[in-house]
Amino acid sequence: MDELDQEQGRTAAGRTADLTRVRHIITIGGGRGGVGKSLLTVNLGVYLAQLGREVLITDADIAGSSLHIQLGLEKTPLASTEDVESLSVAPVETVVPGLRLLPSAYDPMAASPFRPGRKVRWITRLRSLPADYILVHLGSGTSPATLDLFLSADVGICVTIPDPSAVEATYRFLRALYLRQLRRALMKERFKLRLLERSLHELPPLPSPLEVHGAIARHDTALAEIAMAQMQRVHAKLVVNQTRLRNDLELGPYMQGMSERYLGIDVEYVGHVEQDDQAWLTARRRRPLLVDSPTAKSARNLERIARRVVALAGTPETRVSIPAPAAFRDKRTTLYDVLGVGRGASDEEVRKAYKRQRELFAPGSLPLVSLIDENQVRSELGLIQEAYDTILDPVRRRAYNISTFPDLEDERQSTDTRQGLTPDQLLLQAELARELHPETEFSGDMLRRIREANGIDLQEISTRTKITVAHLNALEAERYDDLPAEVYVRGFVQLLARQLKLDPAQVVRTYIRRMRDTLLARGRE
Repeated sequence: MDELDQEQGRTAAGRTADLTRVRHIITIGGGRGGVGKSLLTVNLGVYLAQLGREVLITDADIAGSSLHIQLGLEKTPLASTEDVESLSVAPVETVVPGLRLLPSAYDPMAASPFRPGRKVRWITRLRSLPADYILVHLGSGTSPATLDLFLSADVGICVTIPDPSAVEATYRFLRALYLRQLRRALMKERFKLRLLERSLHELPPLPSPLEVHGAIARHDTALAEIAMAQMQRVHAKLVVNQTRLRNDLELGPYMQGMSERYLGIDVEYVGHVEQDDQAWLTARRRRPLLVDSPTAKSARNLERIARRVVALAGTPETRVSIPAPAAFRDKRTTLYDVLGVGRGASDEEVRKAYKRQRELFAPGSLPLVSLIDENQVRSELGLIQEAYDTILDPVRRRAYNISTFPDLEDERQSTDTRQGLTPDQLLLQAELARELHPETEFSGDMLRRIREANGIDLQEISTRTKITVAHLNALEAERYDDLPAEVYVRGFVQLLARQLKLDPAQVVRTYIRRMRDTLLARGRE
């Protein structure tokens, strides 16, 4: 019988005896207290145990162990710090088969569950335990022990909620992770460590990793390369708990993008957990949510997160996170990236993206908490406005595409060589680029000039739109008496605007208003 068949045929006790090394260590921490780290830890353990895995949970929360309550245990399993560090204590069975709880360290005279210099040794010993997974509940805070445990895990998960203080605490945790990672890398190089300290003194409190890298680069380029390399080694997974509103569901992807853009830290959003009274009720009953109410909304959310975490633990090199919006690419090289739209985006898509970006950088925006100051916000809003004005204007958009994507022959042909544009037509396009803006009033003469600048004749538009050439001529000449009722004129103008790649709403609004004013001035209703 091969190894796979042997493993499938083992009982839980036999499998425990055969295992000689932990396969995966997963830590759950980050941010402030009360955001649901215990809930995620316990139910992730339940999910893995229900898959037939041997799971150990350990509580390294400095503020005190509490996981036993959700696991149905009457008392907290405690042991001396020395026994926990040496792992000489036996795990405690829980109500879930295959899921056991390691006793927590207790020392009334210590502020941390680990003595100085013992964390690395404890992690090494953890990996020798007979289990498939070990889940380490870190609790809140940014103590050295908490950061070291998070950085040493196979998968580290940060939990937050849609609350300004919780979001700020998550970003602070990510900053602390980076500084701890960098200090650990320089621990044996005292000169570089002193140079790092000097660079940090030049920065304001709680600097971002990108700011730290910039300060170091001013003193030592070689050290700056090390700082950048360590930045790329910091990884965290993100879970958003207690989501209530539709906007709350966007918090995770936005925080992922903001972290990449403004901190330089790789954060992978792996899911959310809806606010659900069942989670509270099961906690009151001292039972895990996936056991007590497996059909609850929050339970289904937790199962989806657990599946993603299992995939991450099994293939750490593969990103299975929910992708961040396109506007948050690491390097925004074009105005399309600023809005988060593709080069072929329609006017409606551009408007929606513009509105979304304006809301994102509005005062009180959750994903921006503690990340950037007012000057940076104004700069971002200015860039967003520039992107919107350029992309929504067909002439400016075409000119921008030609200058930004010179290798795209079809873009060049669509403007410069479409039906053999003459130098006069190209000059007219340049003039129109200065006249077209979000407040442009489109007259018949303006529409004619735009059509001629693009080398389009009336017969071509008539063939595409089924509007007679006579009516098109009347539209451009503003001969309103030769046009049908206003409702038909509105449709004609809308079709014409689309053929000229203009904003139909703006063209119709301004043209009809101009027509009404003219007719009213003549004494007609």
